[in-house]
Amino acid sequence: MAIIRRDPFREIERWEPFGEMESLHRRMNRLFERLIPSGDRFFGLDFMPAAEMDETEDEIRLKLEIPGMEAKDLDIEVTETSIDISGERKSETKTEARGMVRSEFNYGKFERVIPLPAHIQNDKVKAEYHNGILTLTLPKTEAEKHKTVKVEVA
Repeated sequence: MAIIRRDPFREIERWEPFGEMESLHRRMNRLFERLIPSGDRFFGLDFMPAAEMDETEDEIRLKLEIPGMEAKDLDIEVTETSIDISGERKSETKTEARGMVRSEFNYGKFERVIPLPAHIQNDKVKAEYHNGILTLTLPKTEAEKHKTVKVEVA
């Protein structure tokens, strides 16, 4: 779609707004490629693990999908109101075929801070890591278990 507009100092000028938007899009992409040289890696973080949270009256259960890591590579810090999970992936594969060696390295860091919907007993948290799934059982404080909130109706 082209719009024709008159400029009092020039002849009739043809204006193509979608062409200008495409040009702006290309310039923005080039800018981000310069600012973030590693492509889809943002500030050195490779991935953000998917999380799933379930809450019962007594506990909060948190599952994170963190494949390709070992339990010793995970760092978990828990406060009464949030959980901070970080880790670093380090893997290397080597294959030899017909006298040639092929080697691939995969390194990457992640960190995820998850606010919790209730206060927990951070000294009684249980963690299990099996088949790339980290499962955390976070028991609630006694005050949270029996907490009742009165809601006023206007």
